[in-house]
Amino acid sequence: MSIAKEIERNYLPVKEQLQHIIDTFNTTGTLIGDGGRNKIKIYKLNEKNINVKSFKIPNFINQIVYNYFRKSKARRSFEYANKLIKLDIGTPQPIAYFENSTPLGLLESYYVCEHLDYDLTYRELVTNSDYLDHENILRQFTKFTWQMHEEGIYFKDHSPGNTLVIKNGNDYNFYLVDLNRMSFLKLDFEARMKNFSRLTPKKEMVKTMSDAYAKLSGDDFEKIFEKMWFYTQQFQEKFHRRKRLKQKLFGKK
Repeated sequence: MSIAKEIERNYLPVKEQLQHIIDTFNTTGTLIGDGGRNKIKIYKLNEKNINVKSFKIPNFINQIVYNYFRKSKARRSFEYANKLIKLDIGTPQPIAYFENSTPLGLLESYYVCEHLDYDLTYRELVTNSDYLDHENILRQFTKFTWQMHEEGIYFKDHSPGNTLVIKNGNDYNFYLVDLNRMSFLKLDFEARMKNFSRLTPKKEMVKTMSDAYAKLSGDDFEKIFEKMWFYTQQFQEKFHRRKRLKQKLFGKK
């Protein structure tokens, strides 16, 4: 049975309900997405919607690593979410994390947070160049990323589906999800630029983000664009090379 390791204090009165949700995860809840490697489900808890993310059971070696030498993905997600909130960086409110361990290692683990009804993700900006208020959203997103960098946050999975966007009048609020891979350190110029590499293959979007970042940081636009585009191309080449290799070996698209 997966045991609650830590619960946000406002949710302590519903600890038993949370435990029941975890115990019945495989047969209850509303699945989000295709339920691939990790599964995310929505549940109703005291008139609130919550998300429960179930992480795939690690391989045998990682079961030992996550149990004895490194924090589980669920625990890191919970702790990183709390760090982000303290730094005033948006993320869904963390609620709890659960782990099921044996003396041999970690098995299941779960991260629980409040569910956000969002308007779009960054991905919509990539797939639809005519999305309403496209440039304004992109510039505000760049400001959000710059603020992350100023706080010393390097989000390793800064990719199109991992930022939720909520419209707030003429402004937009941004929330990070899929949090288990982050570093907290003073970021140099190279790291800041590389952090944009996974977001979009579109040159015009990179130009807009470069311009917005230059205005915020005071650095030269050409210098920023050259480096941001370099890392974008590097990531795209690596991504497509890996995709071609998978197609060759496994016939996967």
